[in-house]
Amino acid sequence: MNSKAESFKAYLEEKKIDAFAVEEIEGDDQNTVAFRAHITVEGQQLPTVVIVDDSVFSIIRVQISPRARSEENEKALRDLVEQENAKYKPFKLYCAADGSLILDACVISEGDKLNGDIVYLLFSVIINYLNEYYRSIMKVIW
Repeated sequence: MNSKAESFKAYLEEKKIDAFAVEEIEGDDQNTVAFRAHITVEGQQLPTVVIVDDSVFSIIRVQISPRARSEENEKALRDLVEQENAKYKPFKLYCAADGSLILDACVISEGDKLNGDIVYLLFSVIINYLNEYYRSIMKVIW
């Protein structure tokens, strides 16, 4: 396990946070470790992962909706993503190749440690955002 992932795992243990399943990605050149969980919004469990590797960057990724993009909503969804990305600095929305709507937040690390307090601060910002805007996002998707 890479040292940043070790530091984040130690943070989770220290804070007695057991919501994450830890997965080391075998054969990955960047020694990637995925900390998988979910965020519950409006009764929906949104798959969430903290991706930690040897680079200076780690990612908090939330799948807001699988297969969100369709022929019928493509323009409206693109407009929504552009509007939201213009408003919010800590994260960005995008559609993945399979059409899923994804929210990514980048965390920059100093040295070989991932600051768990910063990760949890970003989780708080993401959860507050989703609690406020999930319904309006889903209206565009449906």
